Amino acid sequence: MKDSLLLAGEYTKIIMRSWFQYKVDAVLRSLAVFLREACAIMAIYFTLLKFDTLHGWDMYEMLFLNSLLYVTYGILIIFFTGFRDFGRTVRTGNFDRYILRPRGLLFQIIFSNADWFAAIGHGGLGIALFIFCAGKVGIVWNAGNIVYYILSIVGGVLIQGAIFLIFASLNFYLLETGALKGLLYWDMRKFAGYPLSIFHEAVQIGLIYVVPFAFVNYFPAQFLLRKADMEQYPEIYLYLTLPVGIVMYLLAYWFWRVSLRVYKSSGN
Repeated sequence: MKDSLLLAGEYTKIIMRSWFQYKVDAVLRSLAVFLREACAIMAIYFTLLKFDTLHGWDMYEMLFLNSLLYVTYGILIIFFTGFRDFGRTVRTGNFDRYILRPRGLLFQIIFSNADWFAAIGHGGLGIALFIFCAGKVGIVWNAGNIVYYILSIVGGVLIQGAIFLIFASLNFYLLETGALKGLLYWDMRKFAGYPLSIFHEAVQIGLIYVVPFAFVNYFPAQFLLRKADMEQYPEIYLYLTLPVGIVMYLLAYWFWRVSLRVYKSSGN
C-alpha cells in the first residue's frame, strides 16, 4: 500500500509538471474552461432576473443546484480523465502498454493522467457558485448538513465515475463510443442543471433510473432546500446518493472486469 501511494504521488507530480509546463498557457486554458461553463450559468442568472423563479426555484437555488454539478465534475476529472478519453487509448493500441506493466490496470489509468484544466475550470466555478449562493438559500450549515453535503459530493463523483467506467468498458466492444457518451452523459448533464420536476416524465425517468444525474445534484439539493416539488418523489431518494454511487461503481467495475476478457489489441 505504501509503495502504491508513493507511486501515485510520483504519477501526480509528473502529470502536474506536464500540464503546467507553460504557466501562462495553463492559466489561460483553465480560465477558458471556467468562462465557457460560466456562459451557461449566466444564461440562467439573466433569465431568472426577469422571471424570478423557475417552478418555484429562485436564482440562488438554481445556482446552488448547478454548483453540485461543477464541484463533483471538478473532482471527478482529476481521477477519471483516463476513462473519459479511454476510446483513444484503445484505438491507438496504448492500452497494451498498461497490460504489460506490473501494476493494476485501474491504478495506472486513474493516476496516469488528469485533466487539470477541466478540474480547475469546473471545480473553480462550482466553488464560486457555492460561495455566492450557499448563504442565501436558507440552509442551516450544521454538522449534519455539512456531513450530508460531503457524502453527497463523494456519491456524485462515484456515480459519474461509474458512467465513465461503463463507457470505457464499452470501448472493448465498440472501439468508438463518443456519440453514445455525448448523448447519455453530456446531453443528460445539461438537463441536470435544471430542476428535475420541470421535465417530461420520460426525461425524469432517464435522469433518475438510466443516467442518474438526479442523485448527483437534484436530490442532494432537495435535502438541503426542501422545495415543494420534492413531494412527487419518494423521500428515500434524498438519502440514496452515496449508496447509488457505491452500487453503480461496483457494477461498473464488474462490467469492466468482464469486458477485459474480450479485449483484442487494435495494433499500432
